[in-house]
Amino acid sequence: MRTKAFRLAFRELRGGFGGFRVFIACLALGVAAIAAVGGTAEAIRTGLEADGRKMLGGDLSIAAIHRDISPDARGWLEAHAEVSRSVRMRAMARGTAGAAPVLIELKAVDGRYPLYGALRLTGTRPGRPAFARIDGVWGAAVGPRLLRRLGVAPGERIRIGDAAFEIRGAIAGEPDRLGDGGLVGFGPRVLISTESLADTGLIRPGSLVRFRYLVRLARGADPDAWRRALGEAFPDAVWRIRDRRSGSPATGRLVRRAEIFMSLIGLAALLIGGVGIGNAVGHHLGGRMQTIATLKCLGASSRLVFGVYLIQILTMAAIGIGAGLALGVAAPLLAGEAISAALGVFGRFGIYPAALALAAAYGVLTTLLFSLWPLACACRTPGAVLFRDAVVPGRVVPRPLHAAAVAASAALLAGLVLASAGDRRLALWFVGGAAVSFLLFRLIGFSLERGAAAIHRRRTPTLRLALANLHRPGAPTATVVVSMGLSLTALVAIASIEGTLRDRLADSLPARAPDFYFLDLQSDQAARFEDAVRGVARDAELVRVPMLRGRITAINGAPAAGVEIRPSARWLLRGDRGITWSAEPVEGARLVDGPWWPPDYRGPPLVSLSANAAFGLGVALGDSLTVNVLGREITARIANLREVRWRSLRMNFVMVFSPGAFAGAPHMQLATLRAPPGSLHRIERAVTDRFTNVTVIRVTEMLALVEEMVARLGALIRAAAAIALVAGVLVLASAAAAGHRRRVHDAVVLKVLGASRGRILRAYAIEHGLLGLATAAAAAGIGSLVAWAVVRFVMETEWSFQPGIALATAAGATLLTLVFGFLGTWRALGEKAAVVLRNA
Repeated sequence: MRTKAFRLAFRELRGGFGGFRVFIACLALGVAAIAAVGGTAEAIRTGLEADGRKMLGGDLSIAAIHRDISPDARGWLEAHAEVSRSVRMRAMARGTAGAAPVLIELKAVDGRYPLYGALRLTGTRPGRPAFARIDGVWGAAVGPRLLRRLGVAPGERIRIGDAAFEIRGAIAGEPDRLGDGGLVGFGPRVLISTESLADTGLIRPGSLVRFRYLVRLARGADPDAWRRALGEAFPDAVWRIRDRRSGSPATGRLVRRAEIFMSLIGLAALLIGGVGIGNAVGHHLGGRMQTIATLKCLGASSRLVFGVYLIQILTMAAIGIGAGLALGVAAPLLAGEAISAALGVFGRFGIYPAALALAAAYGVLTTLLFSLWPLACACRTPGAVLFRDAVVPGRVVPRPLHAAAVAASAALLAGLVLASAGDRRLALWFVGGAAVSFLLFRLIGFSLERGAAAIHRRRTPTLRLALANLHRPGAPTATVVVSMGLSLTALVAIASIEGTLRDRLADSLPARAPDFYFLDLQSDQAARFEDAVRGVARDAELVRVPMLRGRITAINGAPAAGVEIRPSARWLLRGDRGITWSAEPVEGARLVDGPWWPPDYRGPPLVSLSANAAFGLGVALGDSLTVNVLGREITARIANLREVRWRSLRMNFVMVFSPGAFAGAPHMQLATLRAPPGSLHRIERAVTDRFTNVTVIRVTEMLALVEEMVARLGALIRAAAAIALVAGVLVLASAAAAGHRRRVHDAVVLKVLGASRGRILRAYAIEHGLLGLATAAAAAGIGSLVAWAVVRFVMETEWSFQPGIALATAAGATLLTLVFGFLGTWRALGEKAAVVLRNA
């Protein structure tokens, strides 16, 4: 029987693929998206692992913020490995041509840098080392952006702090860039030597400085054993250690999150296309009704018929999956250089069997899920019913075995999604949302049919005909609703998420944000700094607060490292935090529990804590926190809790102490300023010319970086939405093709009975308009609900309804449905009546 089934199956396929074109396109699109995402992620992960030493800069990296490691620790490192030391901070660079000073990311390196890889510079001159002191002037390597911003070129000089530097080259490749600050920074990169850093005068008490030690181990040394030995030698040290296996954790997290998001989008496109697969199978079987009826009347068993058409379906699936895998391999290879440049990682692009096998498995299970049901229905129908089905379609339920196979395919597909997803919670949301969406749109399609049946007899002839088309036997109403509804739901959800992210960015910008932040202002400079600002803009709004950095070491007397806290508060215990002190309540903060201390308070230290931080740490009023500041332990009782509005862009602190808690401690000042727009440039020049150690951050530039990042995210989301939209259009085309044969028959009968072409077109236009509006309205609601769930529970931020997106989707869906309906109807009206009626 198997030989006979194969022979009959391939004999029919000799006539061409026919209705399988959409089937192949839907399957290829989804499989290609999943294969491309999986292959790209594998290529980048392989690149991260292979280049771990280069990206980190060593076998291990030891980082400390604000305070350098102890001399004993440095001696231990030097005795047990080859070590390179670097110092990173923000500073201002000034040219000599009158250009405005530019905020830079300054990195000072020693003579051993880099331990792995190579620093690549352009525009260098022979005999002039990049960082050496020549004729009394230190050398520097700068990012290309700084050359443009300052209007300088290699060989010219710039000033950083109190020192002048000759530009010895532009940075073309910094081997450990990803491991030391990542690709995103507040300004262009500048590299100098650690010997020259002292001449700049930038490192002063309270300055925000990051110290980093790169370690190169002896060949064959075990990094884990080395880390354990270091921890045993210095158990109380506060530093962060990474090894080559996590050379760029930020990039790794970005890749994982992007992979999860894009994989789910590809899977959504595949599932949406699955409806198109079901439509295509139904259309193909509808065109073979007479063949199936003939086979069954000649004694062919349902098993033989099922086998014949299952072989055809699987053959077409193999073609679609093969095409999708080929596209999935080709796309990363073609875009590999662009992806590597965007992430700063040399991805090992190639063929990754695991990613391709996963995509192929998704394709096979999706094919079975959506094709077994219509195939089982067609094969169970008796021959006589199949002949009659050309006029009055019958309703058939598959055998229990076939229904179980459909359920098993759905379960396996859901299990594969959960097993292969990097984020199980998000995958579970996806599986549940997909199942509920299918059921909802099926219910909506059924309700639309029943509603049309209830009211169609009470309307005008044209409207009555349109409503009758929605509920007549064999009407594609439910199919179109599910087909278009799922794709539109994905589109609305994706667009709503993007819109919400943009709204959150807009909401985060206060009406009266400061124009500047001034960092690293020393206490003895405060009066002169204010005079410089007032000399340019007397009415400028200037706010200064004292600032130190301290580390929480104990909570209620217990070592902080051993206290169980919520994940949202773990960042509070990672290194030093900015702290301040004030006699008066902090501007813009609202007390939510406990009173502020009196202005003349002189008692034991008290602390005002952010309410969110208190919740994360599990503390309340009366509890105590111990903070290590400059080596001194300060224990303070929590006196009140504040609501901190971080989006105000004011100077907000998690911890604000009572006056006197840090009396006599050397500290810096932090200042914000608002001034008339015409005076901003002059204020910046006045401050940077007189105070070379002060770092100036323009809030507008900082926000522009955030907007750029959101724009990139939006481009990614729109690309994903385009995949879902293409899948939806293919599915809608398959639904139109599936109903074309019956539409031809109906149109011919109506023309023979005297209906004009215009009336038939109007009836069909009303039918598809109602169908499109109903489906789009439901998709807008369901898609918005999905977006709300993702934003609220996955992204954990506030959601905002996007009515413009919902209306645009409804209008676009209705227009698309009308276009496909019109094209199908126009083709149907062009058929000759005699031929259609003779072959009916």
